[in-house]
Amino acid sequence: MRLLEQRILRDGKVRPGGVLKVDGFLNHQMDVELFRLLAQQWHEAFRADNVTKILTIEASGIGLACIAAQEFGCPVLFAKKTKTKNIDGAVYTTRVESFTHGTVYDVIVAKEYLLPTDRVLLIDDFLANGAALEGLCDLVRQAGATLVGAGIAVEKCFQPGGARLRGQGLRIESLARIKSMSEDSLAFMD
Repeated sequence: MRLLEQRILRDGKVRPGGVLKVDGFLNHQMDVELFRLLAQQWHEAFRADNVTKILTIEASGIGLACIAAQEFGCPVLFAKKTKTKNIDGAVYTTRVESFTHGTVYDVIVAKEYLLPTDRVLLIDDFLANGAALEGLCDLVRQAGATLVGAGIAVEKCFQPGGARLRGQGLRIESLARIKSMSEDSLAFMD
């Protein structure tokens, strides 16, 4: 999606360590109109898949997932990084390593909200090493639900996650695919 690529070039910043800072419009301060346009692209790509639930992981994917859910007319479920008092009963759980934070999390989803009858679309802001997406895939498998694919805002194609997950059969629709980046340059896939 050229619009997202242009926004990244205009407002994004590459930091040392392979971090793309897009918090001014994507994952801290959110440009909701941009989110709507991204959601429309995912809806167009997955329209025929009869999505019944959108699943993301806290926290950066929640805003995108909510706007996408409006397009699909379905609920959003987000995997929590900690079990809180308001989650009682059975949960699905998996471990996820965060590239950005350098931390391993146990993430959970209440079993009552992810059912075998669900047709699940994963939505997230970034795909790099693929750990978060793999964790979400695992939660869907544990539930016995149908995984229709993943909508990603920004994919770092020079990192292994996207290729590995596509190789496992996951359909991924990334709207900005970065071929390479450094503090001095940023190039997108054709």
